[in-house]
Amino acid sequence: MNHGIHTIDTGFVRPRFDAAYLVVQNGRAAFIDCGTNYAVPRMLDALAAAKLTPADVDWLILTHVHLDHAGGAGELMARLPNAHLVVHPRGARHMIDPSQLWAGASAVYGETVMAATYGKLRPVPAERVVEAPDGHVVALDGRELRCLDTPGHARHHLCVYDERANVCFTGDTFGLSYRELDTAQGPFILPTTSPVQFDPEALHASIKRLLALQPEAMYLTHYDRVSDVARLAADLHVQIDAMVHIAQAANQAHSDAAQRHEAMKQALTELYETRARAHGWPGDHAQLLDLLGMDIELNAQGLGVWLDSRRQAS
Repeated sequence: MNHGIHTIDTGFVRPRFDAAYLVVQNGRAAFIDCGTNYAVPRMLDALAAAKLTPADVDWLILTHVHLDHAGGAGELMARLPNAHLVVHPRGARHMIDPSQLWAGASAVYGETVMAATYGKLRPVPAERVVEAPDGHVVALDGRELRCLDTPGHARHHLCVYDERANVCFTGDTFGLSYRELDTAQGPFILPTTSPVQFDPEALHASIKRLLALQPEAMYLTHYDRVSDVARLAADLHVQIDAMVHIAQAANQAHSDAAQRHEAMKQALTELYETRARAHGWPGDHAQLLDLLGMDIELNAQGLGVWLDSRRQAS
């Protein structure tokens, strides 16, 4: 039973990479995450497929404001006349004025790539933004969607617990699980650090908090529904510790930041490849890099920022 939960492939990067969700209850709807501006037609198509109109949407809930999750929020909200946007208190200002989000990402990727990848970010009117502190309940025609403060990947991250379906919408807190890596042993999973707010201890705690709810399944942004959540949580805990060890070892071996980064990328690749082989995945090294190359790069960046922030704090 899917409890009115619909998975939407936002089309970002490649098929089955970036998901948003439509939750329907008695003809009323909530979106959870929305992808980029280029995903807006897919979000509206999902509504039509569910025999709903944009006026039937009450909420757009963002797990966090990273652009693959929230970049299209302003454009989508402009098409949802009755909806309010729900976001972690730390992320609300970036939805009302996304200029800092745009400037930070543009400094890394450049204006041309940003426009092609995400489209121009559109502000959401402040009166339509609802800040969701820990425990905030979004009511969808009597169905409670509880927002949980779940830092570790980002300080402005929340997960959504749907008690009626007994599932969690986890954004990036419960890691990444691409369907191409599934085997007879089930889903394969790995954590995501992402620059710039990775906190391993907070991420451990957030995963434990989600697991304590004893959900039937997790709905990941990258990608879709996974069950067997106790095994996957254990895998995440082991890998977070392994990634911290990789970062610390690279930091000790290399004083040069670029060399440290390359050492972490190599060690992360070896970690994921070893685990994928043990999981029964039959692909080769090139296929692994094709699927996980971006995540290896981002995880190494996130670990590097974490190392530098610890040095500055000491």
